Amino acid sequence: MTEYNFYCDESCHLEHDNSNVMVLGAVWCPKEKMHEINERIKQIKVRNNVPVNAELKWTKVAPVKRLVYEDLVQYFFDEKDLHFRGLLIPNKDLLKHEEFNQTHDDWYYKMYFSMLKAMLLPTEKYNIFIDIKDTHSAQKAQKLQEVIRNSIYDFSKNIVKQVKPIRSEEVQIMQITDILIGAFCYKNRKFPEGEKRSQTKIDLIKLIQQRSNYSLEKSTLLREDKFNLFIWKAHENGTK
Repeated sequence: MTEYNFYCDESCHLEHDNSNVMVLGAVWCPKEKMHEINERIKQIKVRNNVPVNAELKWTKVAPVKRLVYEDLVQYFFDEKDLHFRGLLIPNKDLLKHEEFNQTHDDWYYKMYFSMLKAMLLPTEKYNIFIDIKDTHSAQKAQKLQEVIRNSIYDFSKNIVKQVKPIRSEEVQIMQITDILIGAFCYKNRKFPEGEKRSQTKIDLIKLIQQRSNYSLEKSTLLREDKFNLFIWKAHENGTK
């Protein structure tokens, strides 16, 4: 039995935030490899003259830091113990929560479980960490823990050991999650006509496409182990 750590993050998750898409994602690895992987990410930063404690994230991608982001992407694909799962909602405008007697929050937790469930096995153990967004992160983690355990009948808490909020700047692996979901989101967003897009981000997306052999615009096979993507459709899971 292997114990895994999942590092989860989200992008454009608010109901009304001027983005047509929403992405939930997680990078995971065996718990015993966590320290080694975090140290390797620190080495990548040092090699690129970036402070070890500096937080790398999609919103900070810029030409001056291009090489460190490219190095991180290359490391993710080279490291056999790192895996990614991303779920994208392509058009939030199609959501009709009232028709299904649910709030946006209710639906949000369903989507979080949908993102994770394909990766969970009843024969393994999991620690799930979510990025702290606001003062409600502890309640969000508790609710997500209840949803996951109830959905997989883990009433004895043998499978999901904990769901815990954690600051992304405190865990190097979480920064890879942010970059990968940022790229997934950026590739599928509809931008206002005439809005200037970042060439550095476009190039980083091309690198991810090249390394993964996926367009980032279609779902992968469910059994894809390294870079698993799911494009959710509004008519699925009881939500139109």
